[in-house]
Amino acid sequence: MSKFSLTGKNAIVTGGASGIGEAIAHVFAESGAVIYIFDLNDALGNKVVHSIQSKGGMATYVHCDITEWSVVQAKVAALNNLDILVNNAGIAHVGSITETSPEDFQRVMDVNVKGMYHCIKACIPLLQAAGGGSIVNIASTLSSVAIAHRFAYGTSKGAVLALTNSVALDYIDDGIRCNAISPGRVHTPFVDGFIAKNYPGKEAEKFKELSTDHPIGRMAKPEEIAHLALYLCSDEAAYVTGSNHPIDGGFTNLKRF
Repeated sequence: MSKFSLTGKNAIVTGGASGIGEAIAHVFAESGAVIYIFDLNDALGNKVVHSIQSKGGMATYVHCDITEWSVVQAKVAALNNLDILVNNAGIAHVGSITETSPEDFQRVMDVNVKGMYHCIKACIPLLQAAGGGSIVNIASTLSSVAIAHRFAYGTSKGAVLALTNSVALDYIDDGIRCNAISPGRVHTPFVDGFIAKNYPGKEAEKFKELSTDHPIGRMAKPEEIAHLALYLCSDEAAYVTGSNHPIDGGFTNLKRF
């Protein structure tokens, strides 16, 4: 058997309809996993499923609002078997604490923290029944370092690390591993949309600026994040739990002054 194989494993990928989640869904399917994409964008979710299936992979789209506990509980319970959960779904917000309304703060926490809590809580019984499994939570470099005007987002991603450690410890005897990935800036459609919305006419200049503030000189590709997630969910990572894995082109530790 080849290394990093997920053959015979069932995997949920939240936010799998685009960006990092889409890349994870493709990479996991190519490694033999049966993929369940949990998302709210039906058109994009079904497009990803069709793409995976056209390459011989196995995937199903599940319309799911992760902020609603009863919905998540029902959708997960319908799967019967589960080995892997990748908590990728998340939203961003730009603003300092005084620029962040209570409604904006709650919205970010509902998706990025409460949504992750819902998914893990619903999936734990299935992972226990399977005799163990892997949970990967997508955190951020902003879990550990701050940049200006990302108060709500950074707060939510800091919570993801604490959540990861707690789950890893509480379920270690069940054979459930729980780890976090902390990406730097990743070139996704979200980034392109953010630049187009906030910097019209200066897209190329802003793209270069956002790319080169990472010491490696570029943004990550979604597939690079997906390959790290693949390792953490494979049997080769059987000794890895309760860990945070930065993948940020040196952003966290190699800042240039």
